[in-house]
Amino acid sequence: MDGVRGVAGPQHEPNSPGRGSTAPTGAASPPEPSPQSSARTRIYLARHGRTPLNAAGVLRGHLDPELDEVGAVQAALLGDVIGRMGLQLVVSSPLRRAVETATAIAARAGTDVEVDRRLIDRDYGQWAGMPREEVAGRWGSVDAAPGVEPEHDVLDRALAALTDLCRRVPDGSVAVVSHDVVNRLVLTALDRSLEAAGIPGQDTGCFNVIEHRSGRWSVRSVNNAPGGHEAARS
Repeated sequence: MDGVRGVAGPQHEPNSPGRGSTAPTGAASPPEPSPQSSARTRIYLARHGRTPLNAAGVLRGHLDPELDEVGAVQAALLGDVIGRMGLQLVVSSPLRRAVETATAIAARAGTDVEVDRRLIDRDYGQWAGMPREEVAGRWGSVDAAPGVEPEHDVLDRALAALTDLCRRVPDGSVAVVSHDVVNRLVLTALDRSLEAAGIPGQDTGCFNVIEHRSGRWSVRSVNNAPGGHEAARS
């Protein structure tokens, strides 16, 4: 696909803003880039637009559908909003739904899309394409189903990818396009108050704003719809 580049990485497979946190209480401890005075990395962490599998309500995982008509509109709206934010990089999961969404953002930003496999959706193995309720009903939970990638593995690889971006862009803005469970795990790891208030939703075509400054992560807003965003929230 034109304008899409791979980057190095392990080969693993209503929308109201949430509360920000300058020092997340009980947050996870991902590897941190070295603090650089007042330098700040702002990451616009987006979820891809809708696909037919989202509309069907089944587990997607590593299945690779294209965006549907609604998803294409959502991607264009994300591009109109995030693409204006002075992005240094646009980075995507390798799955088509994420790359197509990232391409809309990159086109508005005048840059290319980089692909990082560490941002790929959770691997549901043989259960991909099945309703979540059916899998949970058989095994007690999706997490307990055999062959499903553990949540901690998903989180570890995603945080490593984001930390690497902070090293590459220690003072600037980056757009990242990933998936529902990846984004939710990252957000709750960086700000435990979000988990206490209920795991933040991730609508298709939404974005979150997270920052890294002086060795600390903060969550500025969550599940923003492009038409009602607070992307420039300080």
